[in-house]
Amino acid sequence: MPVELSRARVLVTGGHGFLGRIVVERLAGRGCREVIAPRHAECDLVDRAATARLLRETRPELVIHLAAVVGGIGANRKFPGTYFYKNLVMGVQLMERARLAGVQRFLSVGTICSYPKFTPVPFKEEDLWIGYPEETNAPYGLAKKMLLVQSQAYRQEFGFDAVNVLLVNLYGPGDNFDPETSHVIPALIRKCLEAEERGDKEVEIWGTGRATREFLYVEDAADAIVSALGKLEDSEPVNLGSGSEISIRELAEKIATLSGFRGRLSWDPTKPDGQPRRSLDTSRAARLLGWQAGTSLDDGLAKTIAWYRGQRARASGAAAGRR
Repeated sequence: MPVELSRARVLVTGGHGFLGRIVVERLAGRGCREVIAPRHAECDLVDRAATARLLRETRPELVIHLAAVVGGIGANRKFPGTYFYKNLVMGVQLMERARLAGVQRFLSVGTICSYPKFTPVPFKEEDLWIGYPEETNAPYGLAKKMLLVQSQAYRQEFGFDAVNVLLVNLYGPGDNFDPETSHVIPALIRKCLEAEERGDKEVEIWGTGRATREFLYVEDAADAIVSALGKLEDSEPVNLGSGSEISIRELAEKIATLSGFRGRLSWDPTKPDGQPRRSLDTSRAARLLGWQAGTSLDDGLAKTIAWYRGQRARASGAAAGRR
């Protein structure tokens, strides 16, 4: 049955992260009695005892599991074992402890990386098991996919109310712009802004630019997750995306224009493209949640670039003040 969020006590793992901060704000706006968002320093979810203690001390009625170890293609290739182990163990232990603690509903936030490499476009939830994920992020995608298996198994055996959503790539103000671990949009924004500031004539980008992706503005994602927590009634996965596909080449050109970079974009085909195409069928989310993305890519990119430009200006001003 749908659950009432007003006056509920909700645990949000990853609640201080890029998406988590906005989810916490949205839950507070829905009148939740208490929203618990522990930091990693307060509770390492890979630690079994720490996870058990967290559930015992906070006694949540609802759980949203957002915490994850994530990164772009480079980070996934460099740390496949870390990404598999930590994401798998965090989710499996947390759901088990939540079941034992009598949690009313557990929402797992999964990833589009769980889909097979050659999934027919647009990706439909029933196609999740027709093949193996794209190799560069398969360890991460499979670790998150196991939470879907656990949700369905726990519902069948224990009657545990576990529900699941699958997110496309997110972006927006507050994203991770670290060149070693960022995803494609913040990576491109940083490259273009730095090149524009230096007066560079060229920006080099990984891959051929032919791969396609779908992106969801972070505030739209937060709205969908809160809606899913209240409305979903079974363990079948639900795609959350914008419903709009774009090639990496077109995306890079768009970001360059919005960033003010007028030089040349050069492509390095020796670097991987990742999955050839990504685009979701979001009709299940529209039907079950009454939700669809409200922010266009152009508007979302403009807001993200403006935010990051402001962050750079403040950091530059602070550095100048210390000299």
